Amino acid sequence: MLLPMSIPASTKSFIRNAVTKVGGIYIHVPFCQKRCIYCDFYSTTCGLEWKRSYISALKREMRLRRPEIDFSRVPSLYIGGGTPSQLPPDLLIELFQAVQDNYTLTEDAEVTIEVNPDDVTPSLIDALHQTPVNRISMGVQTFEDEMLRFLNRRHTSEQALQAVQLFRDAGYNNISLDLIYGLPGQTFEAWTCDVQQLLKLGVPHLSAYALSYENGTPLYKMLQEGKVSEVPDELSWRMYEYLMDEAAAWGYEHYEISNFAKPGMRARHNSSYWDGSPYLGLGPGAHSYDGKNVRRSNNTSLEEYVSATADVPHQVEVLSREEQYDEMIMTRLRTASGLRLPALTPEQEDYCLQMAEQHLRCGNLLRDGDTLRLSRKGIFISNSVISDLMC
Repeated sequence: MLLPMSIPASTKSFIRNAVTKVGGIYIHVPFCQKRCIYCDFYSTTCGLEWKRSYISALKREMRLRRPEIDFSRVPSLYIGGGTPSQLPPDLLIELFQAVQDNYTLTEDAEVTIEVNPDDVTPSLIDALHQTPVNRISMGVQTFEDEMLRFLNRRHTSEQALQAVQLFRDAGYNNISLDLIYGLPGQTFEAWTCDVQQLLKLGVPHLSAYALSYENGTPLYKMLQEGKVSEVPDELSWRMYEYLMDEAAAWGYEHYEISNFAKPGMRARHNSSYWDGSPYLGLGPGAHSYDGKNVRRSNNTSLEEYVSATADVPHQVEVLSREEQYDEMIMTRLRTASGLRLPALTPEQEDYCLQMAEQHLRCGNLLRDGDTLRLSRKGIFISNSVISDLMC
């Protein structure tokens, strides 16, 4: 395998660990037309020439990092951002051609692309028909137009509804929609309307996230200046409980804290993040994991990314045994499958059960044989429960 002479020893370890494993691929497309006030993901509003330079750099990174996973049978590909649908159709096609030139997707591979509702046009769909995309993830966030404007979203509720229909008319039925709850000034009644509108669309997958105020975002600044206030915890929990009840009534499985799916329609790529599978992250700001103890993160700089002549600037972290344990606790307990105790060392299992005892007694955790799971009650305070079990 051909590697740059300057590659760090820790990255060589990453390759040794991951090369024998099947891994999904994540590609970060860091372009947005404008930024939402709550978003802290890496993105930029650069123009077309930067997008072309990005595609060239992405192809170089793909070639360089092929040895890191078993590229002959990739089970999932996720194109996220940023806003991947901001790439012109010809560059989208070029991106997927580069993937197919460097990796081989399995016949049943899940191939997801994130889109914004107002980007969904016949020309975008025509381009996607020339790619292996078979799953659409679309950020709706809310069906309230006034709130969408406040959040600096580009679309309207009507555009979101039209986008779903356009995809269905084009034969795309595996669609996931996102909502956010706990928005500033959002009432419980407004949230129930959002949930009902989403459920009536009948998409096979939905995600719902509690709003977080991330340092460095315009929304966080507004909070610090007293221009907005967080919704009370009691209201946030009530919104979440309503979602759980309604999703279950409409036949959705609650398989991860923020994710719901019709039977057989769980997000396979995202699930790999929670079950410890390896994955390869390409693009500025993308993260990779070897499935054992090494994480890599590309620097969040488009300029550095496109100007790199060998491996793109990145950081490598080797996890200690304690950090590996903490990550297992954090990721497994987010899921309905829970934490399997045999996955821990005997010492870790003893520690885990000791720390879990109080939550088992009060019903925040449930034990089913060799598996620990959050109860419905425990889901509401999952951060606290998970924190208590960590080192």
